[in-house]
Amino acid sequence: MERHFFQELENLKMTILNMAALTQRAMEDATNAYLERDEELAQSVIDGDRQVNELEVEVDQYTLRLLALEQPMARDLRTIIGTAKISNELERIADQAVNISQRSIFLCKFPPLERIPEMEQLIEVSLSMVRRAIECMANADVKAAYEIGRMDDRADQYTLQVLQSLVEYMAESTPIEENRKINTRRSIQTIIISRCLERVSDLATNIGEHVAFISEGINIKHQMTDSRS
Repeated sequence: MERHFFQELENLKMTILNMAALTQRAMEDATNAYLERDEELAQSVIDGDRQVNELEVEVDQYTLRLLALEQPMARDLRTIIGTAKISNELERIADQAVNISQRSIFLCKFPPLERIPEMEQLIEVSLSMVRRAIECMANADVKAAYEIGRMDDRADQYTLQVLQSLVEYMAESTPIEENRKINTRRSIQTIIISRCLERVSDLATNIGEHVAFISEGINIKHQMTDSRS
């Protein structure tokens, strides 16, 4: 029975790592599709979301079996519960990648907006947080979890700056009604993308918190909030 338990636990860990790799790739492809105005790449992210969803179901199945049949304790119990929570965060990140891709396909139908440096910085920070969160999970690195939490403030700041830039752009937009409508629609879709990226940053922070719970049985959520205040 003990050998079976550890084999199932190992299968659970391998499944979540596979899910994490697919999620990271989805975010990288989605943001590249936006930056490069690549409709085909964006569509591939949308089509590939099914794989992430299927792996989330696998994680749920492993979790239920391990909890129902093995009655794990201490670190093993935290690993099972924490991994189930991480799976949910990864699935939600992949959903945001789909949202970004859908908005990018819409934007490809119109001329590009002027370059928004804050959006590029937001993409860089959000992707870095996702990558670090996955490394944090793979290495059980609690120190990295705190670093991810501190990066979230930068993501929030860039999101606000993108919003401010695009609101100003819409306010100063040409008075010609047809152009104003197009500019407004492009700006709103871009703002939605920035909010998706901000949400991804929050979800990456959550993964770091779950890693701390698995590794040390601690809740660092409020500790990170206090350290940023």
